[in-house]
Amino acid sequence: MSEYDADVIVVGAGFAGLSAAEALVFAGRDVLVLEARSRVGGRVASDAFSNGVRFDTGGQFVCDEMPEVMALIRRLGFSFLETPTEGAFQVQPAGAAETGYSFAESGRIRARANRINPRDPAIAGLTVEAWLARQTDPPGAKAGYQAMVEGLWCRSISEIPLWYVIDNDRRTTSNGNELQYSVGGTIHAVAEALAASLGLRVRLGMPVARIARGDGSVAVTTGTGETFRARQVIVAIPPVMASRIEHEPALPATLAEALGAWKSGTVIKALVEYERPFWRDAGLSGMVMWRDVLGLFACDASSHHASALVVFAGGPLAVDWSGKGEDFVRAEMLRRLAAAFGDAAKTPIDFRMRNWVGDRWSGGGYSDVITDLSAYDAETVIRAGAPPVHFASSELASSFPAYVEGAIVAGREAAARLLASLQEA
Repeated sequence: MSEYDADVIVVGAGFAGLSAAEALVFAGRDVLVLEARSRVGGRVASDAFSNGVRFDTGGQFVCDEMPEVMALIRRLGFSFLETPTEGAFQVQPAGAAETGYSFAESGRIRARANRINPRDPAIAGLTVEAWLARQTDPPGAKAGYQAMVEGLWCRSISEIPLWYVIDNDRRTTSNGNELQYSVGGTIHAVAEALAASLGLRVRLGMPVARIARGDGSVAVTTGTGETFRARQVIVAIPPVMASRIEHEPALPATLAEALGAWKSGTVIKALVEYERPFWRDAGLSGMVMWRDVLGLFACDASSHHASALVVFAGGPLAVDWSGKGEDFVRAEMLRRLAAAFGDAAKTPIDFRMRNWVGDRWSGGGYSDVITDLSAYDAETVIRAGAPPVHFASSELASSFPAYVEGAIVAGREAAARLLASLQEA
């Protein structure tokens, strides 16, 4: 081998990093992927019930409007499991309809917001909370919109710029059914298969601590003291985690500020297995949104291998519950499921929970979120990078930011930018 360990080092083996690496290998480049964890997948992870049935504890759902991830799943030989949706959607506690908690009205608030130009001076400096307070909709409709925002972006609406939510929503180009499918065998297994196709190019247990840029090369040093050299680097981890890597020389001030404009989302995800999907007997879909605590949602995640409900707690609720411990979260989720579906929900045959709040290598939720009200150009600045150092993460994707689809898109876009820079050199 030459003085270089690879043409390109990719930091992170989530879908963004793996997709970037695959694209570069296809283009004939020698690639080395360094992953901090002992597994691949990033914010996509898996566990198993006591009967051996595996399930996703991180990113899970895909839909027909996500062309890249759908094509990848098919190419790697995995099947799709359609999410059961037949039956009634519930709002809990009971009586929410009488209190004006209308999701149709909440949807109209979302549509109204999305008609605003994200760069409109009239919303400059407005958080979602501040803008929502100016709206004249019924309190229940506003609460529904807040629940939707905090459930999806996994931060308080008091922190999130309105322009950021609008811009993200415009890049999520689906018909609203992002829960259409899960993957047979888990989407985490798709990440594992993609990593396996890269072979020994993927190294686990290699947390990157420092990146030094020199004349025509980059030296990447891990927390375990190993140093690897390459011509180019793609940092394919979320912005908050990317901001913690030391750079020599220091990154340009504008880039450092752009990386510092984010906070990690916060989410807890639980899979609750039952003997059978008893909620269907009452004509219920398994989908529930709670109105007394915002950011809590459940849906049917059953397959022919297991009957299960998945429960998400996102945003401030996840932070609050996380601080009360796993026993509290389990008891509270089961109590609420029983109120929604009856006493049978009190006694699952298995309960598995993944608390992503403060995750060491991901930071928390489905994605990082810009909380600097004036950081309009943060994504553009990060995408431009500081060649030979480039950046990729789902947050930066041109479509479906914060989804697996977005991670794949972002990884391939970063690989394309890197290859273009080599042609220009």
